[in-house]
Amino acid sequence: MELLKDLEWRGIVYQQTDEEGLESLLNTENISLYCGVDPTADSMHIGHLLPFLTLRRFQQHGHRPIVLVGGATGLIGDPSGKSEERKLQTLETVERNVNGLKGQLKSIFEFEGDNGAVMVNNYDWIGSIDMVTFLRDFGKHFGINYLLAKDTIASRLETGISFTEFTYTILQAMDFNHLYGQFGCRLQIGGSDQWGNITTGLELIRKTNGEGSKAFGLTIPLVTKADGTKFGKSESGTVWLDPEKTTPYEFYQFWINTADADVVKYLKYFTFLSHEEIDALAEAVENEPHLRKAQKTLAEEMTRLIHGEEALRQAVKITAALFSGEVKNLTAEEIKLGFKDVPSFERSSNEPAALVDLLVEAKISPSKRQAREDIQNGAISINGDKVTELDFTLSEADMIEGQFALIRRGKKKYTLIK
Repeated sequence: MELLKDLEWRGIVYQQTDEEGLESLLNTENISLYCGVDPTADSMHIGHLLPFLTLRRFQQHGHRPIVLVGGATGLIGDPSGKSEERKLQTLETVERNVNGLKGQLKSIFEFEGDNGAVMVNNYDWIGSIDMVTFLRDFGKHFGINYLLAKDTIASRLETGISFTEFTYTILQAMDFNHLYGQFGCRLQIGGSDQWGNITTGLELIRKTNGEGSKAFGLTIPLVTKADGTKFGKSESGTVWLDPEKTTPYEFYQFWINTADADVVKYLKYFTFLSHEEIDALAEAVENEPHLRKAQKTLAEEMTRLIHGEEALRQAVKITAALFSGEVKNLTAEEIKLGFKDVPSFERSSNEPAALVDLLVEAKISPSKRQAREDIQNGAISINGDKVTELDFTLSEADMIEGQFALIRRGKKKYTLIK
């Protein structure tokens, strides 16, 4: 299937500046195209993924992706989607963030071969431009009325916008113009909030390269959830790509908990599965939703792509252990990853401890009387094994790798004993 037809089937195309022209171009030659991200943090989150995964689809069809990290624009601040000024970051912070984002983007693209991806930082061409050059060579091409008509600027006129953020759209236009000249970049893709910035870039290309120049813009829809809640947020907050901020297990859990109403859409958006594979999973959602085949596939595909095969294996292992209760088969590291958000209690001594006393000390049971009842009723498990002896003592032998014991009261209340 043609690339644009595939993108439309997946629901990825939101706006295009010239649909027929772009389709004709893609059918006749392989092009260079780009997508950018500003380093507002030292990690991307899953809300950043769709434009870059779309860029990867172009690469799979033979086109060359240019991956831009905005070391310069990150110092200014994109007013898109903001009701107030962004807090300015220091150069040192932005440089650190740039390095973090570059490492994550390298997991998405192929950098070898004839259409290997190119990584660029717009600080390399914007950082050295002086004010007079900026005003004469770039600012002169844009009328105030043209800029005021941009949604990102117009939406801020009542609450206020600084000259710094007012010029952001020109800086991004400079990116497109620079890449057009250096790499023959013919297409910019981005989220739907980037439409104004993309069209400003096309305007600059036309004015500085002549009427015969031809470039295109394509935007991608905002990712939404069927229940109206914000995509990319879990109960514990933002879902980051950095495994130190969001562990691969938590990342896997986010995707596997996708609602039936959203899962087929997300399979189309985020995975590289074929139409036939997705259609089969959509049928499974309809006919056997309890098996959650689509959610498992989505979680596996995304975790493998971002964190690799070993991290996926570990996430699946932790998930299976929690479902079955066989947590003693986990390593201490896996216990830490799978139970980092559960209550914990640190013992002051390695000496054996009477379970009844420990349940009260760790606030697992409210009293010794309740602790005895919990044990006798089979409500207490240690590392997945039920304990019913009132005189049971927890010793170092019960600690997984000498570090942790996991006590469960009832079906779901876990406490990590350190």
